[in-house]
Amino acid sequence: MGQPKIPAEAKYKRGRAVCQQSRKAKKPPVPDGTPLAGASAPRLRCANRHQVAPIPALLDGLLPADHLARRIWNWVEQRADLKPFYEAIVVVEDGPGQAATDPKILVTLWLYATSQGVTSARELNDLCVKHLDYIWICGGVPMNYHTLSDFRTHHAQALDNLLTQMNKPMQAAGLVALESVAQDGIRVRASAGAASFHRQPTLEKQLAEAKAALAALQTPSASAEQASSARQKAARQRAARERVERLEAALAEIPAVRAAKEADEQDEARVSSTDPQARVMKMPDGGFRPAYNVQFATDTEHLVITGVDVTNAGSDQAEMSPMAEQVQERCDRLPDNWLMDGSFVNKKAIESGSAKGMCMVAPVPEPKDKDRDPARALPTDSPAVAEWRERMATAEAKETYKLRAATSECVNAQARSSHGLLQFRVRGLGKVLCVALWIALTHNLLIWLRHLPLVT
Repeated sequence: MGQPKIPAEAKYKRGRAVCQQSRKAKKPPVPDGTPLAGASAPRLRCANRHQVAPIPALLDGLLPADHLARRIWNWVEQRADLKPFYEAIVVVEDGPGQAATDPKILVTLWLYATSQGVTSARELNDLCVKHLDYIWICGGVPMNYHTLSDFRTHHAQALDNLLTQMNKPMQAAGLVALESVAQDGIRVRASAGAASFHRQPTLEKQLAEAKAALAALQTPSASAEQASSARQKAARQRAARERVERLEAALAEIPAVRAAKEADEQDEARVSSTDPQARVMKMPDGGFRPAYNVQFATDTEHLVITGVDVTNAGSDQAEMSPMAEQVQERCDRLPDNWLMDGSFVNKKAIESGSAKGMCMVAPVPEPKDKDRDPARALPTDSPAVAEWRERMATAEAKETYKLRAATSECVNAQARSSHGLLQFRVRGLGKVLCVALWIALTHNLLIWLRHLPLVT
């Protein structure tokens, strides 16, 4: 039998396909993205990953149910009394002005950011549009770093009240036993350089120059007005005005710095023109740098922080009594034992703590006479000091004192490594105290979340 006959139309299509394949095979290869000479460029839809693309997503589905951000939000929403934060809001319904950001969002943002070691308002602002955890917390509310920065440092009393409010249920649940409380100070680098410290004559000269520069900016020439926009002029004036204010604050700090020096060294008193309240202190590595002295009082049972303070004193000897008063006010009573290291020890502190009914546990300084027994009272010792000397020679007191390092050093290490307490990005005692309070709140909240369940 012969081959079956192929219809003419099928022969035509097959021949046309063979010809097209042959022509394609003879064409030289074309580099990616480069059209042939004389040919039109291909029309393509290319990837552009630098644009903001609307992605349909359920915000509540971004995080798992047990995520830390959710748990912090639940605590803020269910347990935290944020009334002082709301009272500070000026904008009201049916009134002028843009709506304010809900303080619940801002409190949760800074608590979660502090738990992750984020210390910069600009960095947090970026995370609010790039990181799912922070996008979930914002819940569609736009942020800017000015709002974040101001909220972090403008509510010292409200943060202090929130720490007290947090400690009450923890104390009732047994997380704060108040059997022993350890106090320790941690020197933290200030936002000021060593070269910013000047004597009074230099500061007065700089202040005169700054005032002259501000006056010149406030009466600009016509050509200067044309050369810059209104926003640029306002920014220059604001910067000049802030420099004048900083220099005036630096000169106001000179008497306090002089009073802390010996009589023959008072003329050498220097104050920073960048952060007037910062002081040069001896740091843990033995060097001297501008810093603040952050004080924590911590219950030894579960390492809950019961007291927070910030000073610009390089010595700890005057810090025991104010901290004890704070702990008593925050917890309604004083601990049985007060633990502190040798930098806090002086007769006044021992007598003050003993008068309050606390057992003072602190190392006795080594006597200059190596043959003298440190436990033996001196003729000038008060009964409280003599009792402290004798007590610290016992094995029980030495065993109790071991809790100090296990408590304070652990809290200090967590503050540095986990919560970013390496260098302050803010200036002034008030703002630095706010940062320390945020760290204490975050530290205690993480302990709360490990031990106390929240209603979901």
